[in-house]
Amino acid sequence: MEYQTLEIAHDANVATIWMNRPEVRNAFSEQSIAELTHAFRTLGTERAVRAIVLAARGTAFSAGADLNWMKKMAGYSEEENRADALALAEMLHVIHTCGKPTVARVQGDSYGGGVGLVAACDIAIAATDAGFCLSEVRLGLIPATISPYVIRALGERAASRYFLTAERFDALEAARLGFVHEVVPPEELDAAVARMLRHLMAGGPHAQDEAKRLIRDVAGEPVDEHLLADTARRIAEVRVSPEGREGIAAFLDKRKAAWLNH
Repeated sequence: MEYQTLEIAHDANVATIWMNRPEVRNAFSEQSIAELTHAFRTLGTERAVRAIVLAARGTAFSAGADLNWMKKMAGYSEEENRADALALAEMLHVIHTCGKPTVARVQGDSYGGGVGLVAACDIAIAATDAGFCLSEVRLGLIPATISPYVIRALGERAASRYFLTAERFDALEAARLGFVHEVVPPEELDAAVARMLRHLMAGGPHAQDEAKRLIRDVAGEPVDEHLLADTARRIAEVRVSPEGREGIAAFLDKRKAAWLNH
């Protein structure tokens, strides 16, 4: 796919997806949703890519829905709106289930669906000038398609407040709530992302994919015999995998694991 709304940059084993519509504050459109879906799906299967950064050109991370897109949706039937919403839901699901670690590099404002993008990524690092707003109720709408990811990242109690009030909250409050993992001055944002990527590069690629799957499958589940058996099965399978055997052997031999030499 030839991207019109994105720029893809590669640096060693890291791919950065730049949302590149600064003139509309990187607001969503049907095209940008399709391109983000394709980019994460494609990069998520590339062996050479170890991690993906989602970033944005301009002063805002993402202002949510594009005004022209909103005008089109206003004239859609319920069935057309359902199909449109499913495209956004699929994009967020593809990001959330991506086989590579994903890092949101957040500067400026994230509104509505932009908050969903941050929540769908594994790790979020924000500049102190970042701000977040779940503004849907002020438009008579609800943050439905982004809700599975935002509630997971923000917490049910905080979601109750911000879904209902549509208040804007800043990066420090987002960090206090656990929505973002780190807050740094704007001029230190790239360095903070680079530090996080160095940590990610130290892990086994297969183990990281399985760890992401583990979180998705275990979170919120009752600790019963089924969960005990399932988690035991998972660690047993990983231990005998080629990467698991290599990691243990490297640790015992006091050498670097093979994936660190790539």
